[in-house]
Amino acid sequence: MVTHVPAEAHGDERGALLSFVEAQRGAIRRSLIGLTEEQAASRPSASGLNLSGLLKHVAETELNWLRLAQQRPNEKARTEETWADSFRLVGDETVPQMLEFWAKVAAETEEFVHSVESMNDTFPLPEAPWFPKDEKCSMRWLLVHLVEEIARHAGHADIIRESLDGRTAFELVAQEAGYPSQS
Repeated sequence: MVTHVPAEAHGDERGALLSFVEAQRGAIRRSLIGLTEEQAASRPSASGLNLSGLLKHVAETELNWLRLAQQRPNEKARTEETWADSFRLVGDETVPQMLEFWAKVAAETEEFVHSVESMNDTFPLPEAPWFPKDEKCSMRWLLVHLVEEIARHAGHADIIRESLDGRTAFELVAQEAGYPSQS
């Protein structure tokens, strides 16, 4: 991670974990700075991943985990047939639309996490071959998992962006902070 995240943001565990989730969101967002829709959708490596698809995937993934924790239906739930569409923009979807969608999901995640009584509160995992039967997860686990999930894809985004135009995460952080270009 190329940004500093205060260990006790907002003075508590909840705030610190939310700050780490936000730091990882920022890494994904920064990977898209200054790119066209075509560049964001391009695949400059052997992987099928692209920046706009990663953006959509992490936004939808965060929404999915939020809905699980809220124990509400996910309005963007994927099926086996539509799973691949979670990694690419389809139809008239754009990067700005995905950024706006994710900002709303992020705000809802933060509001929800602040509303729960305890980080020890739990929610059930759905029945799936990759989850233990009758398993429950805590709100703490949810936030740690979001850090893990988004950070994993932020690393992918760093490599894709550098493959596109040579820009590194350090340069993008500096640009976002308003520092003059070193090139």
